[in-house]
Amino acid sequence: MDEKVILLIEDNPDDELLTLRALKNNNINAQVKVARDGQEAIDYFFGAEASVNPTPAVVLLDLKLPKVSGLEVLKRIRADEKTEMQPVVILTSSIEEQDLITGYQLGANSYIRKPVDFGQFMEAVRQLGLYWLVMNELPPS
Repeated sequence: MDEKVILLIEDNPDDELLTLRALKNNNINAQVKVARDGQEAIDYFFGAEASVNPTPAVVLLDLKLPKVSGLEVLKRIRADEKTEMQPVVILTSSIEEQDLITGYQLGANSYIRKPVDFGQFMEAVRQLGLYWLVMNELPPS
């Protein structure tokens, strides 16, 4: 079985490092690809190299991104027939209720506020990894 891929869309280097550390410390065995702004994320799916990029088992999407917002990235993913069923989990520090509502309206599979506490963040990432990489079944490509 091929190694599963997580696409982490995160512009904050500290949050990126924390997420990567949490995945590693929880023995979540997946290849992690990182897009550091919304345009990189869109290019991952629709750019010149998209055909060689592995399909992620799950996308972990921050909302407050440079160039293109996370909500716009989600909208683009849902609008294309090739990616419309791609699992997308919004993983954000946003406490804006409208972000939560809009995220679900645009088709997010889940919305998780990043816990501030390191231990809680580690547990949240552990549960995310177990569910999306072990328990969840993806539709056929």
